[in-house]
Amino acid sequence: MKRAIFPGSFDPITLGHVDIIERGVTLFDELIIAIGVNSGKKYMFSLAERKQFIENCFKGNPKIKVVTYRGLTVDFCMKNNFDFILRGLRNPADFEFEKAIAHTNRDLAPVETVFLLTAASTSYISSSIVRDVIRNDGDYTKLVPKMVRI
Repeated sequence: MKRAIFPGSFDPITLGHVDIIERGVTLFDELIIAIGVNSGKKYMFSLAERKQFIENCFKGNPKIKVVTYRGLTVDFCMKNNFDFILRGLRNPADFEFEKAIAHTNRDLAPVETVFLLTAASTSYISSSIVRDVIRNDGDYTKLVPKMVRI
């Protein structure tokens, strides 16, 4: 059974994330959306809200589960028998950053990272842009799934 995690903070989940999840789930028997908790990071949405947004997006899909975790992603993979980490790439800067993390993870554990390119239609979207639009009372609804309407 091929099991993968798609880790992130998802603050909030965006249409770019949804694109990667919907395409990634076809590659694996089970895809776990893993919300990482970083105590040094200030979030716009609570952990419970972020988890609920994602669960609402993918309810009814038995191949997708949503969990939270603390610590290194690779340690979480080893404790839960995940062989793959799924990551989305929007641009060359993402690739360079994610490549370094993937090499480090492979040095720490036998976990492979699988990269998917985001769709051109969502490649400009990031959670930080969405948060900035929300903070400035802009129309963020074109950037996130319907479940993230506040």
